Amino acid sequence: MEIPRILIAALRGGSGKTILSIGIIAALTKLGKSIAPFKKGPDYIDAGWLALAADRPCYNLDSFLLRPKDNFQSFLYHSSDCSVSVIEGNRGLFDGIDLEGSTSTAELAKLLQCPVVLCVDCTKITRTMAAVVMGCSLFDADVMVKAVILNRVANPRHEKKLRDSIEHYCDIPVIGAIPKLDHQHFPERHLGLVPTSEHDWAIEAIDAIAKVAEQYLDLDAILKISQQAPLLKTEDGGQKTEDRGQGSEFRSQRPENQSFYRKSRIQHRVSYDKGTETSSQEPATSRQQPVSSERHPAPRIGVIRDSAFQFYYPENIDALSDGGAEVIFISPLRDRNLPKLDALYIGGGFPETHAQQLADNASFSRQLKALADDGLPIYAECGGLMYLGKKLVLEGNAYPMVGVLPVAFDFYKKPQGHGYTIITVQGENPYFDVGTEIRGHEFHYSRVSDWTGNENDLVFHMKRGVGITKDRDGIVYKNVLATYTHVHALGTPGWAGALIRNAVKFKDSR
Repeated sequence: MEIPRILIAALRGGSGKTILSIGIIAALTKLGKSIAPFKKGPDYIDAGWLALAADRPCYNLDSFLLRPKDNFQSFLYHSSDCSVSVIEGNRGLFDGIDLEGSTSTAELAKLLQCPVVLCVDCTKITRTMAAVVMGCSLFDADVMVKAVILNRVANPRHEKKLRDSIEHYCDIPVIGAIPKLDHQHFPERHLGLVPTSEHDWAIEAIDAIAKVAEQYLDLDAILKISQQAPLLKTEDGGQKTEDRGQGSEFRSQRPENQSFYRKSRIQHRVSYDKGTETSSQEPATSRQQPVSSERHPAPRIGVIRDSAFQFYYPENIDALSDGGAEVIFISPLRDRNLPKLDALYIGGGFPETHAQQLADNASFSRQLKALADDGLPIYAECGGLMYLGKKLVLEGNAYPMVGVLPVAFDFYKKPQGHGYTIITVQGENPYFDVGTEIRGHEFHYSRVSDWTGNENDLVFHMKRGVGITKDRDGIVYKNVLATYTHVHALGTPGWAGALIRNAVKFKDSR
C-alpha cells in the first residue's frame, strides 16, 4: 500500500512536538489534505487535540499495549482513505521502558517504515545541536531521520547557526524554524495539554498554531517527505503471539482483520460553539446500527462522555458497537435522569475539576447507585472509579459522589500512579477469567484516603504499577468492576465482548 506518512519525534518530552504536530495537521487540513492523525503511546489528551485539528478521530499506536500486528493493521486501516498520515511520537525518539527500547517511538517508526521529522528545542544551544542530531541519525540505521524542525529559536542569527551546522555536518535538511512564542495557546495541566473539552477557545487555538506552521514551516517539504515513504506490505493475519486480557470463551471471537478496524464514524469531539458540549443521551446513529430484531434487540450500553469523563480510545467505543451494542452517550454534568440502559462504561477524565457539578446532580447519582445495586453491569476506569466512590476531597472540601464503592479519594500535586501496568486477575469478577494477564496504563493524581471494603473485593494484583492499595486494584461490587487501569480494546480484546455479554444477561433478566 502507498501511504504517505511522517512521524514527528523529539529528543525528550516538552520539546514542543505536540503543538508542532497539531500545527502541521491543521495547516495541511487547511490546504485541503485529509489527514489521519495518530498518537504513539497511551495518551488521551494529545490525541484529543490531534483529532480536533484533523476533524477526525485520532488513534493510538502503542507497542506495550498492542501487538506489532495490531499496531500495523490499525495504522493501515485508518490511513487508507487519507492524503497523509501524521504520527506524533512520545518522549525522546529512542526512549522506552527497557534497554532495547522495544516500546520506543523509534521502534514504531521502524515497524511502519515511517520517515521521521525531528523536533528539537534549541534553547541556549547552537553547533552542539548538530552533534545531537547526528547521534540520533546514526544510533539506529533502520530509523529514517529525514528532516529537522528547530523550535524555540531566539532570533535569525541563532537560526542561521543552527541551520548551517545541522545541514553541513549531518546532511539532513532543516525544514522549519519556530521562534519562541509569546502567547501560550495551549495551557498545560499535569504532564500535558489541557483536554480540548476544558478549553473554551480550542478551535481558535488550533487556528492560531496552524498560522504559525504556515509561516515558519516548509509544508511542501513535509508533504514531499511523506510521499517518499516506502510502500507498506499488508499482512495476511498469520502472526501468532500471546493473547492478552481475554477469557477462553472469547478467544475464538477475536476479529483478526479489517472487520475489527471498521472506520469510526462516531464524532469523538466536543462542539465549542459557545463552550457547549455535544448533546447527550443520543445513540451513535451516525454509525452503522447493530443488527437486531424485535425478539432480540441490541443491548443498550451507556457511555458517560463529557468534559469530566473524556478519556476513551475510539477503538473501545467501536468494539462495543461492532459487537452488536447500541451505544448511548450520557452526561452527569447535564442529564438529571438516566435513560434505559443494559450496561454502563465510565472512562477516565478529570472529575475533580467538575466535583461540585457532579456532587450537585444528586438525582443522577441516586439513580446510578440504585441501578448498580440492582446489578447493572458497570465497567469504570480511573475517573469512573473515583466517581463511583463515596467522595472526592479537594483542598479540605468533601464532594459526595455516587457512593457505589466504599472508597474515598484525595488529590496531590504529583502523580500517584503514572505509567504502564501489568495486572493478574486473581479474583472472580464479571469480565475477566481468573489467571488472565492484562496490560494497561494508569495516570492519576488521586489516591485512596479511605477504604472500608473487603480485601477480597480487590480482584487485580499489580505486577507492574500502583493500583488502588497495597498492589491491588479492581474493585468488584455485584456487576461493577472499577479500576485505575485503562485498557485498550485491541490489546484486551475480550473486554468488549464481556461487557456486551453482561449487558445481554442483565437485559434478559428484567
